[in-house]
Amino acid sequence: MEQRYATSPEQVPGMDTAELRRRYLVPGLFVDDEANAVYTHHDRVVLLGAKPVTGPVALPTFPEIRSEYFLEHREAGVVNVGGSGTVTVDGTTYDLAHGSCLYLGRGARDVTFASVDAATPARFYVVSAPAHTAYPTTLVEAGKGTVRELGDALTSNRRTLNQYIHENGVRSCQVVMGVTTLHPGSMWNTMPAHTHDRRMEAYLYFDLPDDARVVHLLGRPDETRHLVVGNEEAIISPSWSVHSGVGTASYSFVWAMAGENQSFDDMDGFPITDMR
Repeated sequence: MEQRYATSPEQVPGMDTAELRRRYLVPGLFVDDEANAVYTHHDRVVLLGAKPVTGPVALPTFPEIRSEYFLEHREAGVVNVGGSGTVTVDGTTYDLAHGSCLYLGRGARDVTFASVDAATPARFYVVSAPAHTAYPTTLVEAGKGTVRELGDALTSNRRTLNQYIHENGVRSCQVVMGVTTLHPGSMWNTMPAHTHDRRMEAYLYFDLPDDARVVHLLGRPDETRHLVVGNEEAIISPSWSVHSGVGTASYSFVWAMAGENQSFDDMDGFPITDMR
């Protein structure tokens, strides 16, 4: 488990590209037959990737979280961004097709990830936060959550937003999670951009062609920076930072939040004309 300590907006103007990428970009989560994790001290969220190829991969615990097992004091949302797979939770097996989401409640002890076909392995993206109570493990199949159609083809940001774990859907303590898919010909996400001082957010870009990239905006709205992001790379977005991007092709992304509340629309928007 890699640890990333929290940063303040005052630090960003002094960061070069390498430092921005070291602080906020999370590449290489998906390694064959491994579970890799990054612990960010922004709301103590863990981002984890598991890619079972030759056999199942168990969800490990880590010395950094001081728990007997990973979900002893935590909850998590899981989205499969690869081929079909299964997640077995304390003896119950859940089938996760591409884009499906599974909520794991506090207290789930034995969690194992597996692929249906090693030739097209599953890639499980896990976002975890501390939890004060237990909610039941719940599966939401791809496209079956609360669906919101946003944007317009005329502004290149027509997109379908699937809310999976949220205050009016699958219940959780902190984690809010869903998947947004850009329509063909649309490349902008989350525009107008916004911040929400009540919670951090993380993006994982996926379904992006190997030769395409997303230019992701971050930082304070009046002093933005950018990162060039490839397929299946994640971004840590502190509560004070905007999070928006434009791709050289259409794509999908997993968005996940944790913090003070679970109100999806609790955000402070910034028109592009006010951003710098």
